[in-house]
Formats: sequence, structure tokens, C-alpha cells
Amino acid sequence: MSTLAVAEDVIAKYEPVIGLEVHVQLGTKTKIFCGCVTSFGAEPNTNVCPVCLGLPGALPVLNRQAVELAISAALALHCRVNPFSRFARKNYFYPDLPKGYQISQYDQPLAEHGWLNINIDGIAKRIGVTRVHMEDDAGKSIHDGFRDSDVYTYVDLNRSGAPLIEIVSEPDIRSAGEAYAYLTEMKQVMQYISVSDCDMEKGQLRCDANVSVRPRGREELGTKAEVKNVNSFRFVKQAIEYEIRRQVELIESGGTVAQESRLYNVETGQTVSMRSKEQAHDYRYFPEPDLVPLQVSEHWLHEVKSRLPELPADRRERFATDYGLREYDAQVLSLTRETGDYFETAAKVSGDGRATGNWVTGDLMGLLKAAGKEIAESPISAQRLGELVALISKGEISGKLAKEILAKMFESGEAASAIIDREGLKQISDSGALEKIIDEVLAANPKQVEQYRSGKTAVAGFLVGQAMKASRGQANPAAVNELLKAKLG
Repeated sequence: MSTLAVAEDVIAKYEPVIGLEVHVQLGTKTKIFCGCVTSFGAEPNTNVCPVCLGLPGALPVLNRQAVELAISAALALHCRVNPFSRFARKNYFYPDLPKGYQISQYDQPLAEHGWLNINIDGIAKRIGVTRVHMEDDAGKSIHDGFRDSDVYTYVDLNRSGAPLIEIVSEPDIRSAGEAYAYLTEMKQVMQYISVSDCDMEKGQLRCDANVSVRPRGREELGTKAEVKNVNSFRFVKQAIEYEIRRQVELIESGGTVAQESRLYNVETGQTVSMRSKEQAHDYRYFPEPDLVPLQVSEHWLHEVKSRLPELPADRRERFATDYGLREYDAQVLSLTRETGDYFETAAKVSGDGRATGNWVTGDLMGLLKAAGKEIAESPISAQRLGELVALISKGEISGKLAKEILAKMFESGEAASAIIDREGLKQISDSGALEKIIDEVLAANPKQVEQYRSGKTAVAGFLVGQAMKASRGQANPAAVNELLKAKLG
């Protein structure tokens, strides 16, 4: 791992300035400019056609669904969607870029001037979003390592032409922790609105980090280095932390930071120089001659906006307000759209949001984790979990008994009422039956009875527990407490 030895007090003299470029693969069935499928895992170079192979004479046709997903992302990031945008050719040469250029958007992007709120240690911060623009992806180069002193590189063009949006942040991020929080919130938003699955192992979300440092209090920005194509949030955080230290050490030793692209080596924990950073003129941008400008009408914009679901931040706030949830529970229950939908359905059935939240985040998630299932695969429907919580609230079953019933529901998929009726698990509230149980408990525990009567009233909890155990958890706890205290005088 990295061995940079620059002292913390020296690092504290500098302010990091960080901007992130996030590439999100849009969840379309076909590519952005052709009809080839975007499914992951196909045999190399099988999901290709003359358009995405860049063959002469092949013409691109824009995918309408890709545009709508891009608009959805822009709206969710509070951007202004431009009624007129244009595609451009971005010229550069990689083995996995068959056209010799990328179709992207340059000076007239789809959307601009948005923001995303993050939370760091309970403090809210707004990160500006400069722009959201559309582009097609390149293919993938696969390096086979060294054999016979040679490096073998294979090219898979299945990903070539996959639809992307690039989300460019303002340089508002001031630490690796803030970058991590921004990416986490960004991913959650994109998944909530069904723009992308954001599976980083499949390359559906990738990040470039632009990092510079400047002496604290100075307005002028330092020279930035771009760390390219980091494929996990943890590695982004580590790469930024290393890059901050590297630049501070370089400046403190009298050197200067070069504007360049760098790669993060996960084995060493270091960034390494890749190439000098290109400027816009290096790409020789010019308008894409084979595509007409993209025009988004007010009607189309309204249509896409009307289909957007509630955003995660809004849902967290509403869960806390409407259901009386703690901030942490509201975060957990709104972590995915499916979890939030499940909780809300169950809470409406039970009539007790806080109790329902505890059952979802505790016992149900514990069973799901043990079974390796997601909440959408739960054998217990939200309706039936709500019914179980309602039975507890009505005093028909105890919480302890409910745990046993929940496990049986998870195994069988049955309703709680069916299990209770079949196994005779209804809560015992009849005073005659409870008195008999309590009398047996008192007779079996004379020492504790004497302790209670001599003033050690805390022992009542033990006696209640014995009564609940004797009833297999079916006794009404409140009734047991009342009768026990009456009998103990």
C-alpha cells in the first residue's frame, strides 16, 4: 500500500478541491444508436452490427428510450433540461473505439445547472451538477498479462455503443468522504428512478475524479489531476485520499503538479501517471453530421416528469414525518425503492408505522439475509407482515410469539392467522387460565416471591418471564403483570 509520509498537520494547510465525472449506463434494452442488445455476459463481439462497429456507410438512429431515461436523470438532479441540444464527434483513438471517435455532447448538452444534496455527519451540503449529457460507450480492452515477454490484449466490442449519460459535478467537493457520500446518493437516485441498475461489476457506473489542492484561504484553483475509471466507491475514496497526499507532498518539496490523467492501482494503493491531460481542442469536436439536433418539447418533458417516482431524499423526510421514524430507520427503510414500497404497504395495513419499521429492519431483514434473498423475493408479503404487526397491536399475540410465527410465515408463506388457528397459538387473556399459570409459577419460585414481598420488586420481571415461558409465550403480558402484582400483594 501507499507509503506517503506527509504529516497530517501539513495536509491540513491545504484545501482539496474535487469534481467528479460519473458515467451511468442507461437501462435500455438496445444501444443508443442501433438495435443491438445491451445484455451483459454475451459471447465477445456477438452483440454488434455495422453501426456500433463503425463500418463505412452505417448511420446512427437515436434511441428514444435512452433520451427519456437521460431526461429522467436530469430532472431527478434538479437540472434545467435544454429544449435544444446537439451531438458532436469527439475524436480519439483507442483499440476498442471502432469508429475512431465517440458520439457525445459538447457545447450544447441535454441538461445543466442542477444539484444533489448529501449528508456528512448529520450536516447537509449541496453539490452542484454542471451538466448531464448523453454519449455512446466504447468497447472493452482485456489485457491477458505477460506471455513470452509480450502483453496480449483482446477487444470485446459488445459494449461499444451502449447508452451513457455523463454527470459532471461542480468542484464543490472538499474531501474523499464527501465524494463517497455524493456517489452513494447519486447511485441511489439513479436506481430509484429506474434509469440504471448501476452495477459497478458490469461497468454500469464508473467514475473519474478531478483532484487539486490549494493553500487554505486562497481562491485560485490548483492544477488538477484526473484519476480515471475507478470502479468502486471505496477505491474512489482511497484514490482521492492518496492523490491529495501526493499533491501536497509534491508542492511541499518544491515540485509542481502536472495536469494529467492517472490510474489507481488497487494493489499498491497508489495513483500512477497515464498520459498528459487532453484539452477540448485535442478532441477536435465538431457537430455530428449524421444526427439532427435533439429537441425536447414542453409536452415531452412534462410526460417524462409525470412518470418520475418520489425521490429518496423526499421519501426519507416523509417517512420520518408521517410514520414517526427515527432518522436512521427512515434511511434504512428508503434505501431501495422496493424496501420503501414494502414498508409503506405493511405500515398502512398495521396502522403502526414505527412498529412495522422495527419488524422490517430487524426480524424480516435478518431472515432475508440468512436466506440470501432481496426484499422483493420475500416469502412474506407486505400485506401479511402488516397483519402480523396489527395482531400484536391489538393484543392478540405477544411480541415473542410473533417472532415464532414470523419464522413459520417465512418458511411457508402462510398468513399469520392461518398459522395461529392451526397451531392454537392465540394469546391467552382469560383471567381464569392466567391465574392457574401464575399460581403454578409462584408455587415453583417461593424464594423469588419472598424477595418481592421483602421489597425487592425488580424480581417481578423474572416471575413474569416464567409465566410467559410456561404459557409458551401465549399469555397476555399486560394481564400477567396485573394479575401477578395482585397476587403478590
